[in-house]
Amino acid sequence: MKRLLLPLLLLLAGCEALSPRPATIEQRLAALPAAGASVERPVTIRWNDHLVPWVEAETDRDLFFALGLVHGHLRGAQVALLRLAARGRLSEVAGPFATEIDHALRILDFGRAAPAIRSAWPEETRALMAAFVAGLNHATMTARRPPPEFALLGLSPEPYTEDDLLAIGRLAGTDVNWLGYFALLPARGTPGFARLWERTVQAGSSATEAALDARLSLMREILAGTSRAGSNTMAVAGRRSASGGALIASDPHLGLNLPNLWLAAGMRSPSFHAAGLMVPGLPFLGVGRNPDIGWGGTNMRAASSDLFDVSALPPDAFRRETVRIRQRLWFSATREVRVTPHGPVLTDASVIPRRPGDVLALRWVGHEATDEITALLAAARARDGSQFRAAFSTFGVSAQNMLWAHRDGSIGQFYATTIPDRRGIPREDPVLDARDATATAPWQRLLRTPDLPFVVNPREGYLASANNRPEALGSRAPPLLGFFFSDSDRVERLREMLAATPRATPADLVAMQTDTRSPRAARLAGALAQRMEGIAEAAPLLAALRGWDGNYSEDSRAAVGFEVLLARLVPLLQPEERQGETGNRRAPESQWNFLTAFLLRDLDALPPERRAAVLRQAAGVAATDFAALGTWGEMHRLRVSHWLVNLPVVGGAFAYGDFPVGGSRETPMKTSHGLVTGRHVAAFGSMARHVSDMADPDANWFVLWGGQDGWVGSAAFADQVPLWRERRSIRIPLRPETVARDFPRVTRLEPRR
Repeated sequence: MKRLLLPLLLLLAGCEALSPRPATIEQRLAALPAAGASVERPVTIRWNDHLVPWVEAETDRDLFFALGLVHGHLRGAQVALLRLAARGRLSEVAGPFATEIDHALRILDFGRAAPAIRSAWPEETRALMAAFVAGLNHATMTARRPPPEFALLGLSPEPYTEDDLLAIGRLAGTDVNWLGYFALLPARGTPGFARLWERTVQAGSSATEAALDARLSLMREILAGTSRAGSNTMAVAGRRSASGGALIASDPHLGLNLPNLWLAAGMRSPSFHAAGLMVPGLPFLGVGRNPDIGWGGTNMRAASSDLFDVSALPPDAFRRETVRIRQRLWFSATREVRVTPHGPVLTDASVIPRRPGDVLALRWVGHEATDEITALLAAARARDGSQFRAAFSTFGVSAQNMLWAHRDGSIGQFYATTIPDRRGIPREDPVLDARDATATAPWQRLLRTPDLPFVVNPREGYLASANNRPEALGSRAPPLLGFFFSDSDRVERLREMLAATPRATPADLVAMQTDTRSPRAARLAGALAQRMEGIAEAAPLLAALRGWDGNYSEDSRAAVGFEVLLARLVPLLQPEERQGETGNRRAPESQWNFLTAFLLRDLDALPPERRAAVLRQAAGVAATDFAALGTWGEMHRLRVSHWLVNLPVVGGAFAYGDFPVGGSRETPMKTSHGLVTGRHVAAFGSMARHVSDMADPDANWFVLWGGQDGWVGSAAFADQVPLWRERRSIRIPLRPETVARDFPRVTRLEPRR
């Protein structure tokens, strides 16, 4: 978290995180605190060479204790940091530099619904969650030494509560639309705002990369870095696969720093038999399979929040609370949090950009008592598509577009969410009037998964989802689920490849996951090339762009020419009221949705002489950029770095190298970036892959960008980087005999005598 951790520089001398001691796989396994484990029956944890665990337990309760133990051992520092962010406690490691961020996080209050959620839990959920927390605390409180980051951050081991983990879950379920709203708030009431809002809605872009105010960058790193902001998922019916079994493939898109925001595991107990990816600190599989059904989801980008103007509410509508914020190396601070019937007053946080005088409350489904834990525990045990969909009846945030594949060859898709029953998009302003009954009415009826469309075995024999605008499933069109979605480029490309593969294999799906073509980039490049014909300055770019198929491969020169042309052209097309922001390459107009919707329209709307001058100016500078640059891979880099790379001054010590990488904003192999004219790092994109063939219980492959172990210096900290780059994966089987062979290292947990 840039600019937040300056006080730590006083304490860096001799810190192990800066100069980590190497730790072998054997040393890391020996360090796992197995003694004194609170298990009822013996538990076996098998490990492969990448420190992926496969847990075998005789009771469900013991399984979840062991899973908590594994999470705490492998990702102790990561879970601790997630708790600090979810609880608004970053000042405890960053000092006064994070105080206002903490105030904003206390207002958002990710743990607000936790007591109500706990009180409504079924007894089984209560027992399994308690066991997981007990295992996590055993690892946290009995380890021989804490993770290396603890010394750097001034942390001491502290036990977790169920409410802590629920708050982490809500942080991971952040509404991805918030950043778009926050970016727009300062412009409300300005002469160009009506046009900006209209175009934002038309483009369907939430402007999550925009930075209309520098303060937004601080919140972006916390919110966008942890929420499930993107993904691709594909399902192929058995009649279109080479094996005759249905196929499922997922690749989540999140921040690209290490440790990865997923952890791979296999498990078996009386009720659970599955393998997949887990969020560190949470007891469920978000992506994976059991013997009968495999699943994956993509963030629906649903509008699970509304902003309300509460300035005219009477004083007694505001509940006030004073919160104390502990600051490292300084005195504690106090701040006020105000809550209304329409949610907490967001604009009381100084880091949230807004117009002077605005008093805006945030109403969010994440403050309601939805139950994602119970839903995902049930989903992991589903035996068919109907059971799997039914498991999500209590699911709330973040809204997911869920796909599944069954061992009988069938596939399906449905929308998993709890969402206000909206009837339309705000016309002039995203902020609603709290006094208007029509504005608050959607919150009186919340739609849930059983209310929404679904499809089983579509005619095409395949399904794909990529954060695109919700579509009709089966014979039913969806209600209004949101305003802002990813461009359809990824989903169109996935469907194009699926349609061209009549007998798909797991290898085919991996090739689709790692595809670097953007059809819309090809079309936009071709259209720009046509408009630059006859412009002498554009000659080098025209030679590169003619016939380009939109492939952002590592060795592409055309991709470089296209990107530098965009970077030089877009600022020249911004409206007059935004001309002062031409240096801001993350403005809304730079977003891919805006570019595909408006760039050519805005260019063609210029008078001919002005249009020619703009193209000549942009092409001239872009051609100079192009001549100085090499291939796309030389320009576009994937960095191997710990999240501590964001520290000021010493952050470079946590960057371990970078590699050329293909892909772009909306290619299936997503490696996101803004407008660029030189070497840069992709900080967000594809960071985990899963493929399963449901015809074979052992045919499950996973790989993470980075590695399983979050311990700095561990042999498994970044050992999957070569696998990732070479498009290879790790098999996590389900058959006991295959597990025993592939996971030869064994840790045993014994009941206390």
